[in-house]
Amino acid sequence: MKRRGTGAVRPLCGAALAATLLLPVAAPAVAGPASAAPAADGKRQGLPPMPSALDPGADAVECTAASREKAEKQDWSRQRLDLARAHQHGTGAGTTVALVDTGVRADAVGLGGRVTARGAAGDDCVGHGTFLAGLIVGEGWGTTRLPGVAPGAELLGLRGTDERGSADAALVARAVREATAAGADVIAIGVALPKRDEGLTTAVAEAIDAGAVVVAAATPDPPTGNATRETPTRTYWPAGEPGVLSVADMLPGGDRPDDALPTDGVDLVAPGAGVVSGGPRGDGHYLGAGASVAAAYTAGTAALIRAARPDDTPDEIVHRLTATAYPADTPQLDAYAALTTVLDDADAPARTRAAAGPVTVRDTASADRAADRATLFVLLGTAGVLAVLWAVVAVPRARARGWRPADAGRD
Repeated sequence: MKRRGTGAVRPLCGAALAATLLLPVAAPAVAGPASAAPAADGKRQGLPPMPSALDPGADAVECTAASREKAEKQDWSRQRLDLARAHQHGTGAGTTVALVDTGVRADAVGLGGRVTARGAAGDDCVGHGTFLAGLIVGEGWGTTRLPGVAPGAELLGLRGTDERGSADAALVARAVREATAAGADVIAIGVALPKRDEGLTTAVAEAIDAGAVVVAAATPDPPTGNATRETPTRTYWPAGEPGVLSVADMLPGGDRPDDALPTDGVDLVAPGAGVVSGGPRGDGHYLGAGASVAAAYTAGTAALIRAARPDDTPDEIVHRLTATAYPADTPQLDAYAALTTVLDDADAPARTRAAAGPVTVRDTASADRAADRATLFVLLGTAGVLAVLWAVVAVPRARARGWRPADAGRD
């Protein structure tokens, strides 16, 4: 007996394979632009949060415990800054970044032995300063590869807080002066104070006059989400000082987090939510957030620029960081563009005009049109495949019945 279906099986398999190949190709176009960033909550990785300070009212100081968890994948922030491509053009080698925060443990895993921290600054009980140091000079240890922005730079760890992470103007001013005396190329300040301090104002001005690029967190890292709802907008220091680059945190979409403290005078925003780095104890990972994280990323980018353009003044480096940023209501840091873009006198006004509009995300109109065309193509292709399947299966059966209706032989 001749098997009627045998001849139809091969065309049927080929058509089904064609449909299978077509649909996955079109799926990304339907889902959205390829540049869409992943979620920033980081909860899926199960990493513990890195606090910016410990409970000041606790009877005893309990340092942040070592994390037992390790990141399973690279977070969105490093992809957003395009660090893989940026590092093809420079790693910040030959520069020194001074970090003013809770201190830095120099021998922490992933810092590559490029950290110097003297005295109390080398004892990071909170762990926040060491976390930020990984974002600046981390060597990208482990299978997930979590490099800092300037893995070739040296880092000077300084403390602008007490042991529990409470910021103090006198300590910050002293740390800035130490950074200036050490000849730091970039000074990153991860703390923010609610009141202006004369000694800190003087220290920052002297640092800028000495040639340092000073980057500061635009706000303190909020202790809880509910604590910020009734907080009035205000300027924080030293981010508000003349010549200081004030940096705030942003989510993958470019917006600031809901729990971010309101402020004014922000020059730049950078990734500051769901960011992964290490700590002072163990080889595990933590999740960090806040303007301090954004400032660390920006300071690392400034180190890349300083290494590539050693003759640029602090004002020129700050201008480059803002002029090459992605235009939005507040410009968004673009590390790769800051390092590679060729600027001239005509670039800055053009970027300023673009940034003035109410733009917070990339214009995806072209991508949307392409997605529509791809979707139409798949629909037409699928219809063609179905027509072929019908022809392969139905026509031979109809011919075998003498082109009579299927129910005709039952009468």
